[in-house]
Amino acid sequence: MKPKEIIAEFDQYLHQRGQQLNAVVIGGAALALLGIITRETQDCDILDPNIPEDIQNSAKEFAQELSKRGCDLKVDWLNNGPASLKDVLPPGWQLRLEKLYFGKSLSLQSLSRSDLLKSKLFAFCDRGQDLQDCIALKPTKEELRDALEWVKMQDANPGWPAHVESQFIKLARKLGHGL
Repeated sequence: MKPKEIIAEFDQYLHQRGQQLNAVVIGGAALALLGIITRETQDCDILDPNIPEDIQNSAKEFAQELSKRGCDLKVDWLNNGPASLKDVLPPGWQLRLEKLYFGKSLSLQSLSRSDLLKSKLFAFCDRGQDLQDCIALKPTKEELRDALEWVKMQDANPGWPAHVESQFIKLARKLGHGL
């Protein structure tokens, strides 16, 4: 999915149906809409609010219509997969949101750079598959230091802090700076 085109087309789709959605987007779709990455992403992760049923249905119908035109978009492309992250993000994240996309029926915001970076660093340490996104964000040495303690607190596993430190060192080396 090329997020910019898909989002613009979905905005029109919602507008034709008289529907609206105001949401906070994170993950690869947010990075693509911010212009940080250019690769396609498989979904659009909505952090907040819970996607209303009518919007979910429209998103599924939209994906099915695109599929008929040869665009491979999963029916659950618009999802609340990361919603549980709301509970662990740094306090006040809602006050630091950044404008991302404002269309006729679709208004999207993203986490602040600091909060988005922390969420991506956590995902990198947790799943090991967000390294390229973390590199694309080009965090400074100071941003990595700032995020380190927060990411270390996100898992109660006794081995988690050491794992996080090793992953941060790996990333810092790829970025050309140590911790």
